Formats: sequence, structure tokens, C-alpha cells
Amino acid sequence: MSEEVGMQEMVTLKTIAETLNTSNDLNLMLDTVVGKLLELTGLTAGWMFLINERGEYTCVSDYNLPPALLRKDKEPMRTGTCWCVNRFKDGQLNHAVNIINCKRLEDAVEFQWGDTHDITHHATVPLRSGEKMLGLLNVAAPAKEHFSDSELALLQGVAYQIGSAVERMRLYRTEQRRADLYAKLGEFSTALGLAVNECSNSDAFSLKVVQLLGQHYDWPFATIIQQKNGMFVLQAAYADDKVRTLSSTPLSSEVTGHINHVIKSHRATSLSGTEIAEIFNLCKSEQVMNSIVSGIAAPLPYHTPGEMGILVIGIGTSGPVQADREVLEALAEHIAASWESLKLAENRRELARMEERNRLARDLHDSVNQILFSLSLTAKGAESMLSGSEQLHPAAEAMKDIRALSQEALKEMRALIMQLRPAGLEAGLLHALQEYGIRQGLQVVLNRTGMRSLPRNIEEALWRIGQEALNNVRKHADVPSADVTLKLSDHEVVFTVTDQGKGGANRPKVLPGSSLGLSIMKERAQSLGGSLEIVSSSRKGTTVTAVIPLPFESV
Repeated sequence: MSEEVGMQEMVTLKTIAETLNTSNDLNLMLDTVVGKLLELTGLTAGWMFLINERGEYTCVSDYNLPPALLRKDKEPMRTGTCWCVNRFKDGQLNHAVNIINCKRLEDAVEFQWGDTHDITHHATVPLRSGEKMLGLLNVAAPAKEHFSDSELALLQGVAYQIGSAVERMRLYRTEQRRADLYAKLGEFSTALGLAVNECSNSDAFSLKVVQLLGQHYDWPFATIIQQKNGMFVLQAAYADDKVRTLSSTPLSSEVTGHINHVIKSHRATSLSGTEIAEIFNLCKSEQVMNSIVSGIAAPLPYHTPGEMGILVIGIGTSGPVQADREVLEALAEHIAASWESLKLAENRRELARMEERNRLARDLHDSVNQILFSLSLTAKGAESMLSGSEQLHPAAEAMKDIRALSQEALKEMRALIMQLRPAGLEAGLLHALQEYGIRQGLQVVLNRTGMRSLPRNIEEALWRIGQEALNNVRKHADVPSADVTLKLSDHEVVFTVTDQGKGGANRPKVLPGSSLGLSIMKERAQSLGGSLEIVSSSRKGTTVTAVIPLPFESV
């Protein structure tokens, strides 16, 4: 190597090194470096690919490309494949090499995309930082079909400088984004803490979470996936600046398998473009999927056994993914903690309601109940006194009616006290309803299919529905018995109270809202995400059916 050539290489490396330190904008820096490299080496065209761990490439810089490669907004540089990219993916490209016939240029000639400036060959050099492979640098010139060893060695030295600068800037951008994301995490947590008490159920909570994610972060897409009836469904999503509640369309088996893997791994995991596209399309969003290239899914670490949730975000083309992954895991922990806080608050409210019901039951028992009992005894005594005379006193019959009415009121009061303060659920729902029916003068026939435990709130709701249904049998059906059926499956409970009484006369169907008691039964079922149906036919009796979904029960 001549002294002049050696000096020229030194000047080239020095100039490139200085250029690499002139900007913190990656794309601007790379465009400047490629242009300077071509100027110093006498080459005319150059382009650079960055390739991620999944083998997906992006042309991040180009200089003086021939018109054939500029067509349709540089489509040949964004799509398709070529020898150098394939070798890079296969791990076979470790040093600068000559490329015989560039496939992108061959396609340009074959399909007549335009002028190639007589460029047919190029040199390709891997971009690396230490052992980490980052992408490729390609350079070319018209009619140049071979690069000497010294030229390739120079290109390799330049590529190493570029790779080190790219990695340095990536690390800088990652740390900068991590700091920004964690700063927003504090704001998000504060907002969620203030808003969580406004949520009455899991659907409202999920809507609030995705709304706050959209307000505080730059992710174009965010959704919460919950397991319902053994299937994963999207509960709420943020897309195209809108928050929406989603349908119960289940995810495919492929995406479900990946979601299960995320749950078992207990950490955030990347989603491919295909997987995030399927999830995104379930939102029926008007937004174009082009702004989302991949996704990240993080498990929501609920403490209640059987509750499973996934937080998913869509990632655009900008921003380091690692920082997003770390923050998403932290967000998942904050969201799960807020959900647990919401449930604890609901439990406290439920305990307060139970205490208030117990207080009312005690007060009614100690006051009104005793007064009615005393009234019944007084009326009975007065009736006896009036009946003792030879001639029946006119008030004797009235006292008899007063005693009967007071006894009926006493019976109603005891039933009301029992509803306010249920007893016997410790022995099971069906046993408690049977005992309640006996106290009401009814023979209750029990039927049960399926074996699994019922959550306390669902068991108490069915207890209240059953009480009201048995009360209606006693008051209106004019029969001494009723059938109570409990059908349990993995996904739902079906609770039925049936009698063979008078039914609804000429009304084939009694509307659930036709009385206060029926409306309350319906509201209890709906508050748990279920439904209630009442069918009553003349001389065929009445059937009350409540269907309530059950949470997943862990084995």
C-alpha cells in the first residue's frame, strides 16, 4: 500500500469519526456519513439497512440511489429480499464482501422500473458494535464490479465506526425514552388512583385504564384482554384517539397460545406484527394498521386465583422497545394493584351494607317485631274476653280479624328480618333455601348438577333471588311446594325456582319489571353480569331462571 493511499484512508476514517459526532439525530447523522463516505472514496451510491432480532429490515439511509430504486417512494428498498440481507439473517455475513449482481437492481432491469445508472454490483459491509450485529452498509458505483481488499478493509473500518455510533445513539435514546416513560408512569398512577373509585365493575375499570394510557403515552394502540368463560376476549381498547368497549369475539388459538405463554412467563413478551394485527382488527378501528409494526403483552398480576388479564400495546416504528417493555411491566403491576384496591373498597362497602342490614334486623326485631307480637297477644286476650259473654259482642269479630292480621304481619316481619340477616348459608345455598321454604310453609324440592364453589357475592345474590321467588310462591301460587334447581358449569350457574301454581292467568309472560320484587331480582342478576327471566302461564305455574357467569376457577 502506497503512503498516499494510506494517508487517504486515515483522512477518510478521521473525517467519518468527526461526522459521527456532529449530530444526535440518527437519520440525519447516517445520511451525512453515507454522503461523506461516497465523496471521500469516489463511489456514487450508498444505502444502509438496520435489521432487528426478528430479521425485519429498514432502509434508514440512502444517498444518490438510481431512479429505478426510487420508484413508488423507494418501494424496492422497503420490500422484498436480497442476497446480502439473507446472508445477514443466516449469520453468514461477518466481514466486508463483494456482491455479484444486486438482486434489487436485477429486478429493476427485469421489470423495467427505470434507470439503474449502470450499477450492477455493490460491496456490502456488516454494521456491528462489538459482537452485536446491527445491519448492513452497501456502496456502489457505475460499472464497478469489484472492490479491492484495501477498499473492503477501509469500508469495514468505517462500518465499525458507524455501528458503534448507532449503538451509542440507541443506548442514549433508550435511556432518554425510559426516563420519559417512567416520568409518565408517575402521572398515570396518580390519575388512576384518583379515578379508580369511580369504577363500579371490571368493564368500567378497564375502560378507565385504556383511556388514561391513551392520555399519558404515545402508543397508538392499547387494550386489556380478560379471560371470560374460558376464552380470552378484548374488554376495552384505545385506538385512533378513542376508547371503546369491545365485543366478546374470542382470539384465535394461535394468539391464545401466545397469551397463555405470556401468563406463564410472568413477564412482558413481544408480539409479532401478525399477532398484534389480529388483536387490533378485533377493535374495528378506523385507524390504519400502518402505524403499528409490533406489540408487547404483559400479564396483569392479579392476586385472586383464577383471574387472568393481559395488557397489550401496539408499538410504532419509533422508540426503543426495551424501555417500553420495562415500563409496561411496571404499568401492569400498578394496574393490578389498583384493581385489587377497587375490590377491597367494594368488599368494605359490602361489609358496611351487611352491618347496616344486621343493625336494621336487630332494630326491627327489638321494636316492630315485639310490638306486633304484643298486639297479637292483646287482640287474642280481648277476643277471649268478648267471647265469654252469652251474647257475642259486636267487637269480638273485629278483634279476631286484628289478631289474624297481626299474626300475618308478624310472619312478614320475620321473613323481612331473615332477608336482611341471612342465616344458614354456611351449610350451602340449597340447604338454606330449603330451610327458608319450610319456615314459609313450603316444601322445597332440591336439584343440583355440577360441582364447584360459588363466589360469596354470587351465592348471596342467588340466596336473595331464591328468597323473593319462594315468597312469591307462598303469596300467589296457592301451592304447598316448589322446585329449586342449581346447575353449575365451568363458565356459568343456572338457578331456577319453579312452581305448579296458578301462574299468570291470561298473561303468557310476566315481565321482570312488573313489580318491585321482580325488578330487584333482575337487578341483582344484572349487577353480576347475568340475566333473569320469569315465565308464567295460566294453570301451568311460574319459572324464575337466573343465569350468572362464573369466574375462572383455578385447579
